[in-house]
Amino acid sequence: MFLAMNRFKIARGREEAFVAHWRERESYLHEVPGFVRFHLLQGAQGEEFTLFSSYTEWQSAQAFEDWTHSEAFRKAHANAGNSPRELYLEPPQLELFEAVL
Repeated sequence: MFLAMNRFKIARGREEAFVAHWRERESYLHEVPGFVRFHLLQGAQGEEFTLFSSYTEWQSAQAFEDWTHSEAFRKAHANAGNSPRELYLEPPQLELFEAVL
């Protein structure tokens, strides 16, 4: 099992808009071999931001890598520049994990 997570620091008061943006976008993940599941997670709140993480689970690191070079990836990220910048306090931080147990 392989996990890919992006951590987002979302400006306080903009959480609902961020969730709506994710709810409305098409990810095309269901088209990709090796994709297992997706979750959008909401974490701790600070004075300036609320932490979110997108969580994708893959059968293998190779399946994730293949997705990043796929047409589904290009389609899913085609409008990435159109996401409301005022939601984000900084760029997302990608974290990759290989299951060891």
